[in-house]
Amino acid sequence: MPETKKIALLIDCDNVSHNSIEGVLAELAKYGMVNVRHAHGDWNSPSLSGWVTKLHPNAIRPMQQFAYTKGKNATDSAMIIDAMDLLHSKTVDAFALMTSDSDFTPLVLRILESGMPVYGFGEKKTPQPFVDSCSLFVFTENLLLEPEEKTSEPAQIKKSKNELRKDTVLVKLLRTAAEQTSDDDGWSQMGRVGQYISNNSSFSSINYGYKKLGDLVRASELFDVEMRNGGNAMYIKDNRK
Repeated sequence: MPETKKIALLIDCDNVSHNSIEGVLAELAKYGMVNVRHAHGDWNSPSLSGWVTKLHPNAIRPMQQFAYTKGKNATDSAMIIDAMDLLHSKTVDAFALMTSDSDFTPLVLRILESGMPVYGFGEKKTPQPFVDSCSLFVFTENLLLEPEEKTSEPAQIKKSKNELRKDTVLVKLLRTAAEQTSDDDGWSQMGRVGQYISNNSSFSSINYGYKKLGDLVRASELFDVEMRNGGNAMYIKDNRK
């Protein structure tokens, strides 16, 4: 049995809402165990009152950072130092950064150079350079849970077939991945398609309202689909051919 990946979650509380933290933790559980949970911010600030209520229930450690100079974000620097300390400690296998601030893009690139994946979580206002630099990026609005459904799956608005097909970047990504991983008969195993996509982009099917890549592919109707090995393996083939 493969060893469980240990993930460090660092939260920039100044630049991301507390409302999606349960959804973020649920998503990260797919990839490993979040054994480090640090929330950075000035805890004397009234603007973090929402985050205060989330710390204990989610076993998150508050990391105090005073605002030494007005107009300067000391939280960013403290969070970068924390990340580098964890990187050199060799006690984690991956990082998750919860922020909507593109200033962390160089940090992501540095962690990637060390051979560790970086899972990004931020609001839809997050600048594209940060989104693109992450191994995977999920918009936190897609991970919101209703107050009475904290143990349920996040409510997701699925994009329709037409909406998926109009997204030219998505269509090109899916078709390229299928083409690059296809066998001589033109069929591609879904696992290899997903691996190719994860190696080449920050794509997440959750941003389109689908829990699994296979569900998104089916909804797009861009490919013929076959289930093999007793229904345990999904294969796809571009239906233009």
